Amino acid sequence: MVAVIKTSSSIRNILNYNENKVEIGKAECISAVNYPLELEKLSFTSKLNRFLKLAELNTNAKRNTVHISLNFDPSENHSKEKLAEIADTYMEKLGFGRQPYLVYQHHDAGHPHCHIVTTNIQRDGKRIDLHLLGIRKSEPARKEIEEMFGLVKAEGRKQKEQFSLNPIDVGRVQYGKAESRKAINSVLNKVIFDYKYSSLPELNAVLNLYNVHADRGSEESRVFKNNGLLYKILDQNSKPIGVPIKASEFYCKPTLKFLEEKFRVNETKKQYGKSHVKNALRQAFFDERMISVERLSKRLKDEAIHTVLRKSSEGKLYGITFIDFKTQSVVNGSSLGKEFSAKGIQESCAMNILALERKYQKSNSTTFENFQNFESKEYVKENLADILLRGEKVNDYVSKQFKQKKKKRLYRGH
Repeated sequence: MVAVIKTSSSIRNILNYNENKVEIGKAECISAVNYPLELEKLSFTSKLNRFLKLAELNTNAKRNTVHISLNFDPSENHSKEKLAEIADTYMEKLGFGRQPYLVYQHHDAGHPHCHIVTTNIQRDGKRIDLHLLGIRKSEPARKEIEEMFGLVKAEGRKQKEQFSLNPIDVGRVQYGKAESRKAINSVLNKVIFDYKYSSLPELNAVLNLYNVHADRGSEESRVFKNNGLLYKILDQNSKPIGVPIKASEFYCKPTLKFLEEKFRVNETKKQYGKSHVKNALRQAFFDERMISVERLSKRLKDEAIHTVLRKSSEGKLYGITFIDFKTQSVVNGSSLGKEFSAKGIQESCAMNILALERKYQKSNSTTFENFQNFESKEYVKENLADILLRGEKVNDYVSKQFKQKKKKRLYRGH
């Protein structure tokens, strides 16, 4: 079992998310704990008001909503009764046993899972401490529950295999706005609340993986001037298709104002993600054969990190973004330091090429010739001439043959 805890300042949005799933037949509310009425007699308003009344007891609390998902192995098939019992046990061990909470069984993923909605504001107005809740209480509770209920253990499994979201089937949704809204909404609900991004381009780096794009429009457009935001479906060539949909039309209201607050909060929350990506990059470059960005991208996949390359119309790489599925963080290479920017990584690749050149020239010139043929002479030439010779920090390491080529070009230019 894997437990994912999210906190929010809007109980209404979280409740709307789950109730909307119920409405479209993708979920079912299976339990209502510490409510005055039985589940069957609870309306949306009565569910919401129970939380709102507690929230009113502590208006200083910036985050008063807790949204938890309990995720199980695809091989497991639990009844509603067992899921409710697991949820009750988990909430008790988490310290939320006396809080009102709702349990929803969802049917919209490749693995069984349920969602729990609650508040951390108690009847006396005091808050339940959420700091490091996952490490302090959730992890020990998870392990105990796996033993108690005989669940498949989550230890050692890759997170990227646990949670998957398929890209939108563009051929299926491009003809109808209502269907488009439904498809985009499922992507937004997953990405916006689960991933840590600190800018619109970083958010789009993830959304684009699922054929969705958030667009402000051109600076002259009415949408841009009014601080509006449109969501579009992308085709296989990353071109918008169908009718754009306003952010305000979605249940989670992912408007620009809403996202800007997420940007601010996420900037501090993704520090662990930055460290993970930086360490993965450093480990990758311990390999002297790391001589191209393409090779680096393949290596990072083993660490559940997806690489997004931003290139000009001429095909020149000018930016690089990393999506870390393990920590669900989106990180620009330049934010990690100059050595991890697009230029810095290309320079590192080129330096590895030079190191291999020296190594093979010492051992066997024919072997190096084979190396050049294998990796493409043109690629080596482009990296060394176009990157190293224009770099300030690495000129001293350029081999004589490339310096000579540079001099010839400069001489002809005079």
